This record gives sequence, structure tokens and C-alpha cells, in this order.
Amino acid sequence: MLPYSHYNIYTTMTIKERFKRTISYFLINHPIAETELNYKNPFELIVAVILSAQCTDKRVNMIVPALLKKYPAAKAMAEAEVEDIFEYIKSCSYPNNKSKHLSGMSKMLISEFEGIVPSEPLLLQRLPGVGRKTANVVASVIFGKPVMAVDTHVFRVSTRIGLVKNAKTPLMVENQLSANIPSDLIHKAHHWLILHGRYICKARKPLCGQCGLTEFCKYFMENNIKQQN
Repeated sequence: MLPYSHYNIYTTMTIKERFKRTISYFLINHPIAETELNYKNPFELIVAVILSAQCTDKRVNMIVPALLKKYPAAKAMAEAEVEDIFEYIKSCSYPNNKSKHLSGMSKMLISEFEGIVPSEPLLLQRLPGVGRKTANVVASVIFGKPVMAVDTHVFRVSTRIGLVKNAKTPLMVENQLSANIPSDLIHKAHHWLILHGRYICKARKPLCGQCGLTEFCKYFMENNIKQQN
């Protein structure tokens, strides 16, 4: 049975305190948190992030080297046929759509941005294949913008811990996280939550026994209460 102190912390902790404890835990235990996608410049990252939609970073990292060797910059990829791009990425998810997105994205970079990846999320979202999440990833990782990209891991982990309340959409999660995390830590918090969700707070079988947040985790407490009743 869980000690009473755990229940007391869980039931009395405010959202502000929950964020403070969560941030403190990650700062101490995971001071370095970065994307697992391999890249050398903004163009390489935006290509990798577009490919990473519903695909593992491991798979993307296997695909990208040959693709970028053939098309190392926006101009080369913009001049490529969609079918040729497809051949390099066909082992990832949704290669038909992604090959069109990469082609369109590269063409727009050339026609509207002089081949340079923009730093502002709203400008990034104009590019084919770049939604709010992808734009925020690029703006945060490359340009250090205080924007929170919400993927399935961020959504799940922040909901389970209890950092967000009644959040039904990624935008609602993004707004609540951004309002409670110091702006200078938002880019790092994005990776904290992703990596925690990828390796500890897994979708089907979360490894609660290996988690340092259980003392105040909403999911952990509620599931243990159910088991003990």
C-alpha cells in the first residue's frame, strides 16, 4: 500500500507546485535533453522532422543520410522529381505524401525564402508538410524560440503527470504548458517530456517503477488507488 504521505502530496499539490517539482526533477536527473534526430543545419532538421511524423527517429536517421547526400540543400531537392525523392524515403511511413511535402517545402524555400529556413513558427507553417508541431520543433531546436511542440508523447506524459487539465487538443496542451514553464526552459521541457514518454511513460505499459515522478503523478496515484480499493 502507498504511504499516506504520497496521497497527501497528491491531493494537496497545486498545478504550480506540480510544475515546479517536475521541472526540478528533470533539471537534476536529465540536465541535457536534445532531439534524437540527426541533423547538421536547419534544412536537414526540417527534412528529418517532416519524415518523423508517425515514424520513429531511428528509422528517420537511417533514411536521411542517403537522401541528403543526393539532395543536400533546398535547391537540389526542389529540382528533384517527387518520384525520385520517394525512392529514398519509401521505407518510412506515408512516403507518397512525405515525398510531395519535401518537394513542395523545398520549392517554397527557394521561391519565397531564398533557400533559407525561416525562424518564425508562423512562417514555417506556410511550408508544405509543416504543421504547428513541426514548425515549433524547428523554431525551438534550431532557433531557440520559446515554443512548445506537442506530439503524442508530450500530450500523454503531461496529461498523466497532471500538468495539464481538461486538455482535449494539442493546442490546449501547448497553451497550458507554455503558461507554466519558464520561457528559457520550454525548448528543453519539450525534449524532457518526449524522452520520458518514449522510454519510461510508455503508452501501453508505463514503467512506473523506474519513474521519479510517481510521488505526485496523477496517473500513478489514481491507478494505485483503484488497485487498493
